[in-house]
Amino acid sequence: MEQRNESSFAGFILLGFSDRLELELVLFVVLLIFYIFTLLGNTTIIVLSYLDPRLDTPMYFFLSNLSFLDMCYTTSIVPQLLFNLSRADKSISFGGCVVQMYISLALGCTECILLGVMAIDRYAAVCRPLHYTVIMHPRLCALMASASWITGFANSLLQTVLVFLLPRCGRNKLEHFFCEIPPFLKLACVDTTMNVYEIFVAGIIILLTPVALIVFSYGRIVRAVLRIKSTAGQRKAFGTCGSHLTVVSLFFGTAIYVYYQDSQDEDKFMSLFYTAIIPMANPLIYTLRNRDVKGAMKKVLWKDSDSR
Repeated sequence: MEQRNESSFAGFILLGFSDRLELELVLFVVLLIFYIFTLLGNTTIIVLSYLDPRLDTPMYFFLSNLSFLDMCYTTSIVPQLLFNLSRADKSISFGGCVVQMYISLALGCTECILLGVMAIDRYAAVCRPLHYTVIMHPRLCALMASASWITGFANSLLQTVLVFLLPRCGRNKLEHFFCEIPPFLKLACVDTTMNVYEIFVAGIIILLTPVALIVFSYGRIVRAVLRIKSTAGQRKAFGTCGSHLTVVSLFFGTAIYVYYQDSQDEDKFMSLFYTAIIPMANPLIYTLRNRDVKGAMKKVLWKDSDSR
């Protein structure tokens, strides 16, 4: 029974943290708490953006997309991880692995692009304040958000199909806690050089294009802010961008670190950071640094207390 009749088992074994059994209970409790706070925090951002008319702006439209994306992303990984941490059997079905890889990769790519789009929004708000509502028209915002989602899911479809076409010669043990492409390539029993090159090119496009947009946008923002003579004006202008810049630094900094280091243990723990901690931290960053969100939250809470 323990061996699950491996010759007939078509799924995969997610080894994850099975070599550190003493950590599994601690990880289970911590990740469960993080997951609950991720759902609560991001749902709060979405609900507040919908309920408060003051948050009916392009910035909060994109922020709602980011919050929904973060909830979906962490949900595509963490529940399965919690399930495996709570039992000795670390298996995942073939179909479950395909879906998990496709959804998590699609949402990760979408977040890269969406953060670049949000940088354009901040550029328009700071550098073109008088024309902001004209430039960031609701139709354009919807188009840019849709393009981010479509590009992310299209790229993921291509990557996932190419990876699962590789012969594995019966190998099914993944040195990770979820189905991700790099450890999956190690199961292949053929040369994967072309796959690595293809992933590298796709990664350059998906990562560097948003980074280029962010660098360009913030370069222009810094130049515009430095022209403002009053310190209060400069502080206000930078304040509108601080939350986004913090989120960008966390997300891209972690992603770049993960893809440029070779240690499997470090890869697992850094993957935990961007799958569980960053989705939880994003709403906190935007809430703690944003007066509009704080005001909307107080307004909703006061309205509820008054209705009682």
